[in-house]
Amino acid sequence: MLNPSRGGFAPADQSALRRTAQNAATGSTATDSTMMDNPDATRLRGATAPSRIGRIPTYDVPASGAAVAGYDSLNRKRIRPKPYPGTPKPKVVGPGNSPISPDTALRGTRRPPVSASVAGIAVGQPPRRPLKVDDDPFGNVGFHTGPFLSKAAVEIMGGYDTNPGRLDVPKASPFYVISPELLIASQWSRHSLVADLRGSFTGYSRTFPPVDGEVAPMPTNIDRPDFTGKVAGRIDVTRDTRINSELRLRIATDNPGSPNIQAGLSRYPLAFTTGATAGVEQDFNRLQVSLAATADHTTYQYSHLTDGTATSNADRNFDQYGGIARISYDLMPGVKPFGEIEGDTRIHETEFDRSGYRRNSTGGYAKAGTSFEFSRLLTGEVAAGYSLRNYDDPRLERLSGLLTSASLVWTATGLTTVRLNATSSIDETTLPGVSGSLTRDYVFQVDHAFRRWLIGTAKLGYGTTDYDEARSDKRYFAEADLIYKLSRTFHIKGSIRHDWLESSVPGASSRGTIVMLGVRVQR
Repeated sequence: MLNPSRGGFAPADQSALRRTAQNAATGSTATDSTMMDNPDATRLRGATAPSRIGRIPTYDVPASGAAVAGYDSLNRKRIRPKPYPGTPKPKVVGPGNSPISPDTALRGTRRPPVSASVAGIAVGQPPRRPLKVDDDPFGNVGFHTGPFLSKAAVEIMGGYDTNPGRLDVPKASPFYVISPELLIASQWSRHSLVADLRGSFTGYSRTFPPVDGEVAPMPTNIDRPDFTGKVAGRIDVTRDTRINSELRLRIATDNPGSPNIQAGLSRYPLAFTTGATAGVEQDFNRLQVSLAATADHTTYQYSHLTDGTATSNADRNFDQYGGIARISYDLMPGVKPFGEIEGDTRIHETEFDRSGYRRNSTGGYAKAGTSFEFSRLLTGEVAAGYSLRNYDDPRLERLSGLLTSASLVWTATGLTTVRLNATSSIDETTLPGVSGSLTRDYVFQVDHAFRRWLIGTAKLGYGTTDYDEARSDKRYFAEADLIYKLSRTFHIKGSIRHDWLESSVPGASSRGTIVMLGVRVQR
C-alpha cells in the first residue's frame, strides 16, 4: 500500500496466479481447480462460469417443517411416537378425539440419553450416593423447624365395650378415644434432644349411678385421661464421654378392676408422677460404664364420692430417690452383655396410711442380660434378675421376686415382624396388711404386611399381680388389629380385643370385649 507501483502490494514471486512446476505441465494455474467454487477468481481470469444444468441446487437454510406434528414443506412421512412397553397408546386425531398436544405426543417417545456427568459415570467423577430405600412408604414424614424434626398425629376412635368397669356383672357402654401425639427430635451432628409426648382421653356415652342407694364398686363417671411425656437430652462432652438427662410426666388413673379403687366414687382420682434423671456415660474401649441418679414425685387427687364428700389421698403420695449403675462390654459385633443394679428409697407424705401402716420403704433390683443386633434381623435386649423391697412397718413383710425384662424385635421375613416385651415392677397398694404388689406382664405380637398399605397385627398377653398372700390376679388378653393406609396422612384402623381377669378373691373376676374403629391423621 505504501508502494504505488504495479506488483508492489503482492510481489510476483508470491502471487497466487503465477505458474508453478506442478501446473505448468497441465497448462493450468493454481486457481483452475477453484474456479467453480470461487466466482471472483473466474472473473479475474476472464473465464466462463461453469454450467448449472443438471446440478442439484443447495440452499443455506434447509426446508422447514415438523416431523412429529404440524405442516411439513417437504411432505415427509410423519414419525409416530414409539411408546415404552406397557405405556398407554396416544389418541389418534379424528372425529370424537381432541387434538394431541405436543406434550402428549412426546410423552411416549424415547427420551434422549442422559449425559455422563448427570448419570454419574463420567471419567474421574466420584460415584453417586445411592438413594436410601424407604422402609415405610406410608410412614409419617414430619416437618422441619430449624434443626428439629417434628412428627404429629392424632387418632379418633369409636367403639363398644361390653364391660368398661371390669366387674363380675358386666355393664356395657359405647365410648370414644382421642389420642394425640407429638415427637420432636434434633438433627444435630453432636448432642441430642428428643421429646416424646403421647396422650389420650376415653369418654363413655353413659354413666353408672348407684342403684337404690347402694355403694357402687365402680365410679359413676368412668371417663379418664392418660398422658405420658418424656424429654431426653444427651451432651457429647468428648467422643467417649456423654451426659444423659431426662424429664418425665405421667398422668393416669387406677386400672378398672384394681383393688386400690375406693367404692362409691363419682369419678376416678388422677395420679400425677413427675421425675428427672441425670447421669454420665463413659466408654473405655469396648467397656461402657454409666451412672445415673433419679428423683420422682407422685401425687393423687382427692377422691370425690357420690354423697358429695371428698377424702384425701395424701397417704398415697410419696417421693422416690434412687441411683442406677450399669456396666456393659462389646463382646462381639451384635452381642453386648451387661449388668445393672438399682437402689431407691420411698418416703410417703404421711407417716401412717389410712389403715395405720407405715409405708416408707427401701429396695432395688439387680439384673443381667445382653443386647442383640444380628444383621438387623434380631434386635433388642433381654435380662433376668431379682427385686426386693423392705418396709419400715414390721407388720409388712419384705416383698421380693424374680425380675424379667425383654424388648426383642425379630424380622422373620420382609413382611413379618415378631415382637416380645416383658416387664416387672413392685408397686404400692392401699390394701390393709399387704406390703405391695408384684406385677409381671408379657406381650407377644406379630405384624404382617399383606400389602404395603394393609397391615395386620395379632397380640397375645399374659400378666400376674400378687398382693402377698391376700390376693392373686391373672390377666389374659387377645387382640387383632387391621390398618389400612390410604396415604402418608390418613390411616383407617380397626381393632377387636378380649380381656380375662381371674382373681383368687370371689366376685373380683371379670371379662370384657372391646371393638374399635377409627381414623389416624398424621403429619
